[in-house]
Parts: sequence; C-alpha cells; structure tokens
Amino acid sequence: MSRRAQVSCSARRMAALAFIVALLFAGGNVRADNIDTLIGQLDHGADYKVRLSAALSLAKLGDSRAIPALVKALAGDSDKAVRGAAAVGLSKLVTGGTEKRLRSQAVAALEKAARSESDALVKKQAQKALETIRGGDTGGSVVTGGIFVDVGPMATKGDAPAEMRDVMRRTTTKVFGKSAREMLLSWPGGGTPSKTQLAATKTNAYHVDGTLTELGVKEKGAMAVISCKISMLIATYPEKSLFGFLNGGASVQGSSSPDDIALAKEDCVTAVVEDLVANKIIPTIKTRSGQ
Repeated sequence: MSRRAQVSCSARRMAALAFIVALLFAGGNVRADNIDTLIGQLDHGADYKVRLSAALSLAKLGDSRAIPALVKALAGDSDKAVRGAAAVGLSKLVTGGTEKRLRSQAVAALEKAARSESDALVKKQAQKALETIRGGDTGGSVVTGGIFVDVGPMATKGDAPAEMRDVMRRTTTKVFGKSAREMLLSWPGGGTPSKTQLAATKTNAYHVDGTLTELGVKEKGAMAVISCKISMLIATYPEKSLFGFLNGGASVQGSSSPDDIALAKEDCVTAVVEDLVANKIIPTIKTRSGQ
C-alpha cells in the first residue's frame, strides 16, 4: 500500500472514530437488548464492526453490568475505534451511584489509557472520560450544602415480574447519574449517612422509591399492546416523611411473540420511570433544596 493510501485510510478511520464519539453523546433510543449478548459480542466479535456496535449499544443502555466489558475493551481491543467507544461509554455509565468496585476498575483503566494509549484520539477520549467521571466525584468527601438521594428497592403489585424492580431501580439511578450528577447516590466511605452526618455537612437528603402498580398485555392477532402504570414517592431522609407522590403510565405496541412482549414490558416501565425521575422528581428535589 502506498503512503498516500495509508494516510487516506488513517484519515477515514479517524473521521469514523470522531463520528462514533459524536453518536454516543447524541443519545437516541436503543431497544433494551440482552445485555449478556452484547457483552459477548464486544468480547468475542470477530469483526470490529460487531464489537463497535456492541460497545455503542451498551453505552446507550446505561446498564452498569457493561462496565467490566468496556474496561476490558479499552485495555485490550485491537481496534482503536472500539477502544475509543469504550472510553466514551465508561464516561456515560460511571456515575455517582456506581458501585465502588466498578468505579475503581473504570477509573484505573481510563488512567492507564490516558497515560499509555498509542492512539492520540483514544487517549484524548480517555482523558475526557476521567474528567467527566471526576466531575461528579466528591473525592471521598461531601461538599457542604450538597444533596444525597437514597434510592429505594422498588416494588411490584399483582403478577408483575419481580425483575421489574431491578429495571425501575436501575433506570432511576441512570437518570440521576445523567441529569443530576451533582447529587450523591452513595455516601463516601460506604454505608448510609446518619442524621448527624447529614447535619454536620449541611447535606439535604431524600428518599425516592416506586411501585409498579399495573402491567397489562392486550393481544389482538399478531400484535400486542403493553401498558404500565407506576407510582413514585419522594420523602425526607432518614425520617422518610413523605412529601411528594407521583403517578405515570404508558403503552407500547409490538408483536405478540413472548420475546417481544417481554422487551416491550421493560421498555414501558423504563419510559415511565425515566419521565417521572427526569421531569418531576429531580426538579422537585432541586426546588425543595433551594437550587
């Protein structure tokens, strides 16, 4: 291959990586695909395009189970586009509510990439990801006058699948991490803060929880309509004195196949929780805290 051809090829790959980074930050809807399948594609996909697509989807889904897979891809994938997507993906998945062990893994991998990554653009993305993550990090201390949010275990009524509790909690944490990074979802040093600790740091604290009250399926031929209703509450913490009660609902249409119905149920619950948290709960907490 001639030098001109090599330069042209390199330029195209750099442009492709820049587009990928822009695509990640642009957001957009990604269907709730099977996380384990995407992780497998990222780890074992023979074609870099398959691995790249998996990295993009995992970043957009916002599930913390993808963090170890993105860490591994950043450290060892043979393709710089995949490594770059992994770096940006970590900046989106690692939030104030991320488990300490996973946060440490991600930060360590990004620090290493920022120091020794061979590709300049991937190195830059690793540095930016570190800045983003640390921008929402308290560094082991609490900023006086901050906000702490205790996310409850969530609940379901009737015959709604128990796993929907995890969907609700995961979505709540994800939205807080995206729209209110300044709020703490985990207390520095572990555990939960006492009333004395909150008072000493002048931290406003709240409890957020929710219940899936209805989850129905109406089938008509090859199509099905899935509907869901969710109630969420906001209370003071640690007293848990209720001061906000919110309700939301949605419906999703799809095929009547069992797999599509299962995905549509998750999509419906996710959409309602995202709306309630982003548009009602977070603004209410900010207003009550004088922000």
